[in-house]
Amino acid sequence: MRFELYVAARYLKAKRRQAVVGVVTAISIAGVTAGVAALIIALAITNGMRRDLQEKLIGSSAHVQLMQIDGRGIPDWQALLARLRTVPHVVAASPGLYEQVLVARGARDGGAMIEGILPDDERNVSDLLSKATPSAVQALEPQPAPANAQNAELPPIVLGSDLADTIGAATGDSVLIISPQGEMTPMGVIPKYVRFRLAGTFHSGFYQYDAQMGFLRLADAQRLFDEPDLLSVISFKVDNLNNAPQIAHAIEQAAGKGFMTTNWTDENRELFRALKLEQVVTFIVIALIVIVAALNILIALTMMVMEKTRDIAVMMSFGVDPGQVRRIFLLEGLLISVVGTALGLVLGYLASWAGGYYHFIHLSADVYSIDTLPFAPRVLDGVIVSVVSIGISLLATLYPSSSAARVLPAEALRYE
Repeated sequence: MRFELYVAARYLKAKRRQAVVGVVTAISIAGVTAGVAALIIALAITNGMRRDLQEKLIGSSAHVQLMQIDGRGIPDWQALLARLRTVPHVVAASPGLYEQVLVARGARDGGAMIEGILPDDERNVSDLLSKATPSAVQALEPQPAPANAQNAELPPIVLGSDLADTIGAATGDSVLIISPQGEMTPMGVIPKYVRFRLAGTFHSGFYQYDAQMGFLRLADAQRLFDEPDLLSVISFKVDNLNNAPQIAHAIEQAAGKGFMTTNWTDENRELFRALKLEQVVTFIVIALIVIVAALNILIALTMMVMEKTRDIAVMMSFGVDPGQVRRIFLLEGLLISVVGTALGLVLGYLASWAGGYYHFIHLSADVYSIDTLPFAPRVLDGVIVSVVSIGISLLATLYPSSSAARVLPAEALRYE
């Protein structure tokens, strides 16, 4: 062991008459530990929020959507859909017809975005139907038109679980769909009222979908919205999320004039930008704990220099040069910061693992869009936090170590 490191380690073991220095040193280590652990946990939470929101958004919606610029709908969509499925990097495509409606059961109602779909195609571009009961998905399969319309069963509908709870509907209940695309009468446009049977519900864990989405058969939606053979959107799943904007442009070019595309990055850019800003602000704010701990290190080393003035003078009298004395106290501060950082990393990663594994912190889904607090610790965050923590702590050791190197042996030993 080098001389400087040996002396620094010895000085950390305070004697009884230096108990105050030992307490301040312990507080310094505890401060660094708390700061590092808090940073690791905070970064794990922000990473988890970003990861979960991205996974739920991407899993619950299409990567790319194609629609007409004028908003009139897409006619002759079968041929267009078949052609666009051959665009490079397109994995799957699904037709859809959207409309904002009012869903009611008795005196309770709620607004919803209802989409007419083909279940087999929709499951290839979105995960929402995979979160629904099996009977619900089976009920949405296209069926031949009944011979006697009067004896036909109510057409099926699948709603988000929170939306079904809002209107007080259970599987098998009759729900009323009120569409603004009604019929023209001498008194104006009268909304269209159609009854559906609730075939099941889905729960994605993403509140905006669970509380505001519903699915119909495509043919039923076209009849409800008086759109005989039109689509409002064609949804696509691509093989590389990071290249979604470029693939969307290729789809738009293949579709021809009059079409436009949106992709998941365009629709959620502000959300992920806000999450990134939140992560930076969180890092800066919680890093103040490490700065406070560094001030404790400065105080502890300053007191140590005052206590060890005679020892420093004796060592310098035996030939220890000022540079070695400076390194002794630099290493002492480094030992405090390394021990505190190591303990903080262990505590931070353990707490993050426990939070991610047991999900013991629950959130209000209608506020945060997710129902449990996610944790996603990363190794890179630990490296960054360690560098910041040790760097700040070493800065705090510069003044006391320089003061120790300026001790004059003759002056220090004059009255001994």
